[in-house]
Amino acid sequence: MRNLKLHLRYDGTNYHGWQVQPNDRSVQETLQGAVYGVTGEHVKVTGCSRTDAGVHARHYVCNFHTETKIPCERMPYAMNTNLPDDIAVTLCEEAGEVFNARYDAKSKIYVYRIHNSNVRDPFEKDRAWHYPIPLKLENMQRAAEYLVGTHDFTAFMAAGGQQKQMEKEMYEVSVSQQDKLFEIKVHANSYLYNMVRIITGTLVYAGNGKLQPEDMKDILLSKDRKRAGMTAPPQGLYLHKVFYE
Repeated sequence: MRNLKLHLRYDGTNYHGWQVQPNDRSVQETLQGAVYGVTGEHVKVTGCSRTDAGVHARHYVCNFHTETKIPCERMPYAMNTNLPDDIAVTLCEEAGEVFNARYDAKSKIYVYRIHNSNVRDPFEKDRAWHYPIPLKLENMQRAAEYLVGTHDFTAFMAAGGQQKQMEKEMYEVSVSQQDKLFEIKVHANSYLYNMVRIITGTLVYAGNGKLQPEDMKDILLSKDRKRAGMTAPPQGLYLHKVFYE
């Protein structure tokens, strides 16, 4: 029995997130169908993250156990022949018998894109959050600095989150701007439910003047979701990179 580790990219627009859903199309279900098309096996594909509906992935890692003899170098072509155009396998590797794409991940980088203009851009539809109110980059950058380090991020978890460990180690939170496009980059050891989207909404409030950058410290200490900003929509969020040992 082999344990194969797949690297892939996907546009999440047409999917109800990664996780298999009873009545909605998911990336996991689609990928499992492709594995069946290649190997003839019904397998469970384990993913590194339960991305939400509409969220994209520039680098996603998953694994599955199989009896197939297909060499790793041929697997991406074989899989992509059985996948829709919005999902692509980029690499296949042999993994150790006990490797688990979800539990063995050491950290993840997410990127959130904001199109900050009073006129929407059709080419950014479902790729970025169109936000028409002007944002001040410096204020967002100053607010982001308060999030770096080890903190209790309870204030940045949406209702319905099941996690019990609220303390997370945040390696980086940065905000950059190129013309009308803002990018928020977040790198942490793990995340709470909707944490990146709530961080984004809170940084946007700092950028439009609803919050002062210094308020970020008090929001963290309050552990109160109501003190933080809105939950940004999913379309601008990308799983950017997953790290393992």
